[in-house]
Amino acid sequence: MLQEGADYYINDDGNFVFTAQYHLKRGYCCKNKCLHCPWNYGRPPLTQSETGAADNGSTNPC
Repeated sequence: MLQEGADYYINDDGNFVFTAQYHLKRGYCCKNKCLHCPWNYGRPPLTQSETGAADNGSTNPC
């Protein structure tokens, strides 16, 4: 069962918005460019300066 606040919230427009916690619990990317996608699907990849890490060759699971 979904829990408001933990799994989703309702935005000012009355839409249900799933949290990153919910997406991680679900376990996969739905490829709908969700606002809180923990896999950052549909967003440009972060640069090394934004992440503060060296490029390790890892890939996005989406």
